[in-house]
Formats: sequence, C-alpha cells, structure tokens
Amino acid sequence: MIAFVSGPVAALAPDAAVVEVGGVGMAIQCTPNTLSTLRLGQPAKLATSLVVREDSLTLYGFADDDERQTFELLQTASGVGPRLAQAMLAVHSPDALRRAVATSDEKALTAVPGIGKKGAQKLLLEYKDRLGEPLGTGGPAIGTPVTSGWSDQLHAALIGLGYATREADEAVAAVTPQAEASEKPQVGQLLKAALQTLNRTR
Repeated sequence: MIAFVSGPVAALAPDAAVVEVGGVGMAIQCTPNTLSTLRLGQPAKLATSLVVREDSLTLYGFADDDERQTFELLQTASGVGPRLAQAMLAVHSPDALRRAVATSDEKALTAVPGIGKKGAQKLLLEYKDRLGEPLGTGGPAIGTPVTSGWSDQLHAALIGLGYATREADEAVAAVTPQAEASEKPQVGQLLKAALQTLNRTR
C-alpha cells in the first residue's frame, strides 16, 4: 500500500523516525541499523511495509527493498509477527538470514531476542523454501557485524539522534569495553547500550 516514504527527517527516536511527507509527519518503526543512517533535517528515502491491525496502523521502514521483502517473508512463518521479524533484521542482514537458513545455523537465530532453540529449529524448517539462496553481494550489509569503524558509525548515529558531541563521545567511551569484548561488534546493539547510558545520565 505504501511502498516507500521520502522526505526530510523531522524527528528520531531509539526505535522510530518521523519523515515529513507533503506536510505530514509519518512515524516509521526502524531497526537501530537503519536509524543510524538517518540525520535530522536531512532528506531520506525508506522502503516501507504497512502492518494493519484492528486497533492500529504501523509503518515499518527499511534501508532498501531487499530488507523490506525479507521482513514480509519472515512473517509468513507461524508465530512471527512484525516485531519479531524486525528484531531478526536488527541482528542480521537479509543475506545473513538467508545464509543461516541455508546452513541450518540455529545459533544465528537464537542470537535474536525472543527466539529459543526449539523456535529456531521450527523457523529453519519453515523458512527453508521461502527465503531463497544468499546473494553474497560485496561489502557488509546493514545488520551484519561491523569489525572496524564501529566507533565512528556509533558516534555519527548518536549525533543524528540529536545528542551533543560531548554526550556522543561519552556514550562511545562507555560502550567501548563491550565492543572490544566482542569479536564482531554490532553497531545496532552498541547503539542500544549507548542510549541506555545516556538516559541514565540525563
């Protein structure tokens, strides 16, 4: 129904963005990885998926069409709603999910909050013929672990959310031990941790 939204970013929150479209602010649920690419006042274009419920209309936004299509395919499995599908894309890129299904990688799915071992086994079976083969495109996709430059990306994401440079510096410093303890630090997870430290200090 709404394939994409394009316009200046009017507001940013830890889990959503507001994009102005023709004088109307569209609230869009996004993963931390997608939010980290947006900047207040700057133009943005997000692929979107509208989820209709009896009591709500929720617009979910994505960096590209592949992410949106994967989001919609993920929901074809029993017991997977939009929030869990979005959580999967917050942890893994579409290609990483396709690779996990192709290789029956339970650990990759249990890394997603809300998915246990039995749930992962069930989802691997359901997704086997639905997600398709990994595309193997070059470069890290959104949601894939970032091994270098995570601090710059995190700092830019915090500035984009409206925090002062000093606050962003302090938040990056606060999560540095967590990032260095991980072989593959993920900007999305570090952004959540950084926001928690900022909320405590405010």
